[in-house]
Amino acid sequence: MASDSSDDDMPLARTNGHSPNISPQADREMDKSDSKARPLPPGVSVRHGPVDEAMDIDSTPGGAAKRKSRSSTGKVNYRAESDSDDGAPLAKRQKSKHKKAGSDSDDEPIAKKKNGVKLPPSINETATVESSDDEQPLGTKLAQRKANIEKAAAKEAKAIRSDAKVKNAAAKKVTKEESDDEPLSKPKKRQSNGVSSAKKANGVKKEPESDSDVPIAKKAKKAATPAKTTKAAAVKKEAKFEKEESKENSDDEEEEEYRWWDAPKKEDDTIKWTTLEHNGVLFAPPYEPLPKDVKLYYDGKPVQLHVDAEEVATFFGSMLHSTQNVENPVFQKNFFHDFKDILQKTGGAKDLNGDPVEIKEFKKLDFTKIFQHYRAISEAKKARPAAEKKAEKAEKEKLEAPYMYCKWDGRKEKVGNFRVEPPGLFRGRGEHPKTGMVKKRVMPEQVTINIGKEAKVPDPPPGHKWKAVQHDNKATWLAMWQENVNGNYKYVMLAANSAIKGQADYKKFEKARELKKHIDRIRADYTRELKSEVMADRQRATAMYLIDKFALRAGNEKDTENEAETVGCCSLKYEHVTLREPNTVIFDFLGKDSIRFYNEVQVDRQVFKNLKMFKKPPKEDGDDIFDRLTTSQLNKHLSSYMPGLTAKVFRTYNASWTMSQLLKKLKNDNTSIQEKIKLYNDCNREVAILCNHKRTVGAAHEAQMEKLGDRIKGLRYQKWRTKMMMLDVDPKLKKKKGAEFFELDKDLDQAWIEQHQQFLVEEQKAKIKKKFEKDNEKLVAEGGNPMPEKELKERMKAATELEAKFKKENKTGKVEAEGKSPTVEKLMAAIDKLDERIKTLELQCADREGNKEVALGTSKINYIDPRLTVAFSNRFKVPIEKFFSKTLRDKFNWAIQSVGNDDSWEF
Repeated sequence: MASDSSDDDMPLARTNGHSPNISPQADREMDKSDSKARPLPPGVSVRHGPVDEAMDIDSTPGGAAKRKSRSSTGKVNYRAESDSDDGAPLAKRQKSKHKKAGSDSDDEPIAKKKNGVKLPPSINETATVESSDDEQPLGTKLAQRKANIEKAAAKEAKAIRSDAKVKNAAAKKVTKEESDDEPLSKPKKRQSNGVSSAKKANGVKKEPESDSDVPIAKKAKKAATPAKTTKAAAVKKEAKFEKEESKENSDDEEEEEYRWWDAPKKEDDTIKWTTLEHNGVLFAPPYEPLPKDVKLYYDGKPVQLHVDAEEVATFFGSMLHSTQNVENPVFQKNFFHDFKDILQKTGGAKDLNGDPVEIKEFKKLDFTKIFQHYRAISEAKKARPAAEKKAEKAEKEKLEAPYMYCKWDGRKEKVGNFRVEPPGLFRGRGEHPKTGMVKKRVMPEQVTINIGKEAKVPDPPPGHKWKAVQHDNKATWLAMWQENVNGNYKYVMLAANSAIKGQADYKKFEKARELKKHIDRIRADYTRELKSEVMADRQRATAMYLIDKFALRAGNEKDTENEAETVGCCSLKYEHVTLREPNTVIFDFLGKDSIRFYNEVQVDRQVFKNLKMFKKPPKEDGDDIFDRLTTSQLNKHLSSYMPGLTAKVFRTYNASWTMSQLLKKLKNDNTSIQEKIKLYNDCNREVAILCNHKRTVGAAHEAQMEKLGDRIKGLRYQKWRTKMMMLDVDPKLKKKKGAEFFELDKDLDQAWIEQHQQFLVEEQKAKIKKKFEKDNEKLVAEGGNPMPEKELKERMKAATELEAKFKKENKTGKVEAEGKSPTVEKLMAAIDKLDERIKTLELQCADREGNKEVALGTSKINYIDPRLTVAFSNRFKVPIEKFFSKTLRDKFNWAIQSVGNDDSWEF
């Protein structure tokens, strides 16, 4: 397709001397390779990102040249608000600023911060749906599988368009025949009913592209249907409304669920509500000053602070356990700056005699006493009786109750975040430059309320007033204020399970489904334009390739002062991309939320050549790779294929389409529910690999796996004990079943057994003590006297007897049969149950090991259409609770209800 914008007038300053057109000679120069290595299949990453740990990759395998230091990667782009590029020509896009060596550690390039840190897992270390014994490399295998999935997508797109053409032609023919019998004044009215030509897929009627944002049920109702069907539907609808009207609205009666996906379409989609009532927001409780004996220490001496300064000191002191924050030099620097500022405003610090104390150095501050105070409070809360905890919970729920729900067009809707965030220290994510800054307490005078004109405006706290009250029925927020750290606006919105949120999710996934019709043309066009002679077109095509194949975010330039220099595809700098012949591209930059994105990928050779060209001298660190492309230009180009199409739709489409193709291939064998869950998770995992949605192994993974392994070994030990009980009941079984049947598992040595036995004894003691305390609490609650300590000692005898039994078993090698009237049949049944439990845990173990590099929850919540999960649940007879938690079932209620019991729904 033609370029959206001309580059003829683009200043050379913008492109560092690169010509707007590409000569054949310049193109041929990029064919020169520095390596004789054979190119690997494109489309799959070799190593997966994003990661948080820094790594040293100055030297690259394969004899490639040393990589330049990425000075701007770990830095902040300090830019004044007046420097916004919104109205400036592309040539004026500002380069990254480089800082001098010797500055704080947060200014170092990412790769220089830590040495010897393990790289993120390679593709060959990743488990997938299918295991193979052939010698074909996993990277090659997955690249081929991805290519096959893309071919299936192209075939599907062509089929959809072909089917639509046939139906449109048939509809036009019918319309023409009907119009011959109509008066000349009526053809337009007749023509308007031609919506019946819309494609019907998966039981849902598709509407023209211009109506792509309309909820699914609304679209279906617009389609023309035979007269009998329409009449029947009208009767059914009328009966439904009569039933609804006859129902009394009572607080004691459960409200009928609002099925927005079945409701009639609104005439004006911009109007979000007609009536809106709510009770405002819940503010954080006031600060409780420290006891007189708890002080902040400076240079070894206690100091007295104004209550406002003391509160800020407690922000830092209460989180000393969070070492990743309090030991971060940037966190310390920002906190100390704000702390000194509040000290200056409140009269400074004083010693116990009232003399001024000048606080100059952060290192001389000692927050230990403050930390110990809050830790003691926390431990005391945990140790409280259950009745006290229950009473506090009830009190909290009573306080929150008025804010939890609102009335939206007369419906009761749950409010999501009605609490105003309490003051504290900003943490941010990744390497945020403002981490450690003080988040000030939000006052009612900063809050704007959005509510219906006829509704009662909620009362602000006594002595305060709202900043403003408005009645904007095109907005979906209930309250709003601006926070002081980043200057962002915070909004109180409806909960994730509300109709408004559900419709937004639905539209997102429907937009991705709509992309199915056009994906083949888009891919064909950008593949062709990878060789375009126009530099702007070639850059745009290359960016589209990277966004489509590797799920890169489009990226926007940052204009706010002190905002972190996070980037995406269109705003990649010279230093963010390293090229390794013949077709490996290494990405290393700060992505969304300042989280480091590191990935090594194999790309098409032409894409590699293009990136090599875009990095050609005189470009250097700080220069844009895509210097003739912006996100707005890219999205404008994409919208020419499909209304509303943007770069971010590709992430949702690729994940959902890939998942749908993988689920189709699964066979519904008579396997256990746990095995079916693992099949689903295997598909989800492969989606993450093929769409490059990966993460690093969690810090607690090894400990969790070890714990799970001990549970499995514990069950095997229990199984062996049960077998030994069988010999106690019938010694002749050893000859009948063979000695091998009664042998101890090889991984259960005597040292482990004794350690496990001790664990079982301590576990029983803990259970006895907990039961004793609960029984006492119940007695006291009922007005009785608690049991004496001797009762606990009496109960503890069971644990002592168990310990003695284990010692005897270890000495004699025999196990006495337990239970009432033990028989061989009963004990064999117990062994069968243990086998099932062991198998289930082993499946969980394999599943967790495979998922250690994959954030399955992120894919499931954000990228994979939930209706695919519901259809899988129906088809394989697995309860939806196994895939969606209660929160997710509420969030995706529209998907669960709209699919119903259908097991054939397709993306």
